[in-house]
Amino acid sequence: MRLCDLRQKDVINTCTCKSLGCPADLEFDCKTGCITAIIVPGPARLCNLLARDNEFVIPWACVQQIGEDIILVEINEEKCTKKC
Repeated sequence: MRLCDLRQKDVINTCTCKSLGCPADLEFDCKTGCITAIIVPGPARLCNLLARDNEFVIPWACVQQIGEDIILVEINEEKCTKKC
């Protein structure tokens, strides 16, 4: 699977049944080449017109399942939020 395939999938938090958005980037370990996290942009400010304040950095270990249309993750959103 390629990153462009992942970008089209919706990330769903199974703890809250909330959609977090679509992945924008991946974090990986340069030494091993393994994916360490999925990065999902946080909600936009002011009716999606302005830039985003934060992003979700979801550890790869929290990914439960990748389906045809969605990626299921189990995270605490407060702990996975990173300021931009």
